Amino acid sequence: MLHHSFVKSICILALSGWAHPLLKAQSKEVFTVNDLSAEKRVEVKVNNRLFTQFIYSDTLEKPVLYPILAADGIAITRGFPWKPEPNDPTDHPHHLGLWMNYEKVNGLDFWNNSFAIPADKKQLYGWIRTRKILRAEGGDQGIIEYQADWTNQSGQVILQEKTKWVFHQEKQIQWIDRFTELTAVVNVVMPDAKDGLLGLRVAHELELPITESKDYTDAQGNVTHISSVKDPSVTGQYITSAGKEGDEAWGTRGNWCMLYGRRAGNPISITIIDHPSNPGYPTYWHARNYGLFAANPLGQKIFSKGSENMNFRLLKGRSVRFQYRLVITAGLPVPETSRVDRWVKQFEKMGKE
Repeated sequence: MLHHSFVKSICILALSGWAHPLLKAQSKEVFTVNDLSAEKRVEVKVNNRLFTQFIYSDTLEKPVLYPILAADGIAITRGFPWKPEPNDPTDHPHHLGLWMNYEKVNGLDFWNNSFAIPADKKQLYGWIRTRKILRAEGGDQGIIEYQADWTNQSGQVILQEKTKWVFHQEKQIQWIDRFTELTAVVNVVMPDAKDGLLGLRVAHELELPITESKDYTDAQGNVTHISSVKDPSVTGQYITSAGKEGDEAWGTRGNWCMLYGRRAGNPISITIIDHPSNPGYPTYWHARNYGLFAANPLGQKIFSKGSENMNFRLLKGRSVRFQYRLVITAGLPVPETSRVDRWVKQFEKMGKE
């Protein structure tokens, strides 16, 4: 359970599936979705205020949602490396906004690829190139659909991706649904690895207080040093469906995980919800104190210390689907676990998109 000092009961409109007719009838928010193809981005606005952008620039090694703004207009995502803010940490330059990829796909590292990788090592890394925006639609919700290719450096396709984003808002509560289908162009092996699958890098103030310096090593042996920082502006805290809190959330399973804290003095919560149809459900949480908030169902051997092994494979021509929901609250007390459980049940009722 959440600590009582942090939690108050709240009375809010219950969230449900993105297409629920009751929500559509009650919604006063108006979404506009602008396909700015010349700039390789799709802009999502609600009531003429920026919610997020889908960015697929050639300067990026993967497409991302960035920035993501809460209903009060405050960004929940770290500014670095695109628009650094004061006190932004500069570790892990591949952490930008919200994304999906994986550390080991037929021997290529898609997760850790960024502008910081030397040219002579790029062949060890994978790229995700957006081929086509299929749909950009506004109204009482925002919708983006696109196709992308997971490739090696020479452009050979390993996986074809089709993703649909759905954006909704009810007053101080927003949610983002991601529905992704990956189809193998060749036989695909994705052995258990730490870095994956759905990743979000949050703003500095939403990190957890770091009490101990530590080195983190990626798949290619690159080491990132994270120093302990005594910064009173850092206010984040994790809680999972299994009751794991703080640093104890990392490497544990649950069908949801919440990060809550304050940004610019305002309370913020971010909940990532897993879906029962996803492989490896309930997911393991790759939730770090330095601001990485990720769901990784494919790294079971790493997180279980060898007692489990996913060893995910996809034969040529076969497909796999993943769907996740993010719920963001702004200016509200931290949601009770009972409230989150209702969000989970509503998401589960959607079935497969």
